[in-house]
Amino acid sequence: MQVVREHRDDLISRVRVLTAVVTGVLVAIATGFWFVQLVQGDYYRELAENNRLRKLPIKAPRGLIFDRKGRLLVENVPSYNLMIDRSRTKDVHRSLEFLASVLDRPVEDLRTLVDGYAGVPVFKPVLVAENLSLSQVARLGVEGYEYPEFEVEVQHLRLYRHREQTAHILGYLGEASLEDIAHSKGGLGVGDMVGKKGIEQTYDAELRGQDGGRVVVVDSRGELLEEYGRKDPVPGRNLTLAIDLDLQQEAARWLDGPEKVGAIVAMDPRNGEILTLVSSPSFNPNLFARRLQQNDWNALIEDPNHPLQNRAIQNAYSPGSTFKIVMATAGLTEGAFDTNTTVVCTGAKSFYGRPFRCWRKEGHGSVNAHLALKLSCDVYFYTLGQKLGIEKIAKYARLFGLGSPTGIDIQGEKHGLVPDSEWSLKARKQPWYPGETISVSIGQGPVLLTPLQMAEMTALVANGGFRVVPHLLKDAKMPPPERVAINPNALETVRRGMWEVVNEPGGTAYGSARLKGVEIAGKSGTVQVIAYAQRTRPENLPFKYRDHAWFTSFAPADNPELVVSVFVEHGGGGSRVAAPIVQALYAKYFGIDNGKPPAP
Repeated sequence: MQVVREHRDDLISRVRVLTAVVTGVLVAIATGFWFVQLVQGDYYRELAENNRLRKLPIKAPRGLIFDRKGRLLVENVPSYNLMIDRSRTKDVHRSLEFLASVLDRPVEDLRTLVDGYAGVPVFKPVLVAENLSLSQVARLGVEGYEYPEFEVEVQHLRLYRHREQTAHILGYLGEASLEDIAHSKGGLGVGDMVGKKGIEQTYDAELRGQDGGRVVVVDSRGELLEEYGRKDPVPGRNLTLAIDLDLQQEAARWLDGPEKVGAIVAMDPRNGEILTLVSSPSFNPNLFARRLQQNDWNALIEDPNHPLQNRAIQNAYSPGSTFKIVMATAGLTEGAFDTNTTVVCTGAKSFYGRPFRCWRKEGHGSVNAHLALKLSCDVYFYTLGQKLGIEKIAKYARLFGLGSPTGIDIQGEKHGLVPDSEWSLKARKQPWYPGETISVSIGQGPVLLTPLQMAEMTALVANGGFRVVPHLLKDAKMPPPERVAINPNALETVRRGMWEVVNEPGGTAYGSARLKGVEIAGKSGTVQVIAYAQRTRPENLPFKYRDHAWFTSFAPADNPELVVSVFVEHGGGGSRVAAPIVQALYAKYFGIDNGKPPAP
């Protein structure tokens, strides 16, 4: 009896152990099933689907960009990239050895590249080579049957035909950031290219279009069997700019070369269309079409003249004597002076116990408004500035659009600066001193504007008192010209004075800007970089201490259709350096032989 009981107890123990083992196995199976089906379900579902179906994107061709006469500025060119699907090979090392022989690259470099995709599912194709040559594409086509894991993808790259000459207008493309992707609301994905500067950035959505795609059925080797579905891409919109390529290239040539730093803007004063916008030094935007090399990027960002900066809209400078346009308009509109009011210039005059010099050491004698503009008499405008005061000067500067962005259709525009008493207390924590007004009266001191703002200011004089919004896109929807509260008779006096600057003997630009066949009206400006007492001959000064050169203008004087504003950083005198550039651009625009050699 005892033996039977012991046998039964032993059997029960074995059953319990077996039950525990079976239960453990079932729990393990259930856990594995749960992990595979729920935790990794999406992964295996996509893997299974990718064994049969392939989703192939069809990139929308980006829109082309033309100048106002239909000449191509930006186009798309094919480029061949190589992708690898690691799920289609049993021996990645063998695959990379073959690829190394095709690309003539060390296999170790390729292995490091592929190892960098460790976090990407193996069935998702990843990029291993860009910009394949046609011979490499051909070899992959011939020998690729043995390596189905490789696939050549055609990508369209941007080609900027005129490189540095149009770089700051057009901008360039770059890989979409996480912020770009978030703002696109599903329109962009990782690896997509978007506009990063200029027209490419502003009108990116229109230029980009909408990508398409196709779903294909493949066999176990990854070979295509049939197309399962397709959505055609929608090409991007082509854009026509207001830019005149001939004028743009002429302007770019004048600022091409060592120590040629500055900006040129040419604009239609009737509607704000920009025909030329040049910033120098410039850069080659085609460098960004492919993956930018580190040494190229370092050269751009370490250049002391900052070629990536668009000086036409991103750099603000003192206007020098060109600011006398604002001063004369303000004085005549406010009635502080009339056209016959005269000031005697002896070469200097004291204000608030301090002498202020005129640029002409021996003085200009008795001058009225016309002569003051024609001869650019500093003493006349010192006197006018004292009578107006900084608040009225600031009021009219703002009426001319200074101190605020113009609204041009590219990003990065600076405000500039129109100083007044409120600004001084807020920014400098000190009151505005009357002596500072004297300096501002001739465009020195803290007043700052961009070359584009200079063109906008000049356009308002040229068109009789209407503010227009500068724009690069030919058919951009811009607000209509807005009349500004400035006395038309004052503007007429200023226009006459600017005409005398160029077309009457004694005018500051009579010998450098006058053009036979079309009458130009303009105003020069020279901005001092160092104090008068430290000055010497320009050629004896280091580049960074030389004066800045301005010249702003419009033509024809009696019926303006073009404004040209030129700024040459550390160039020297405005009439000597900037005015000849203006003359050359009008000669180009109107088809006139000015009897001088082309741009250096």
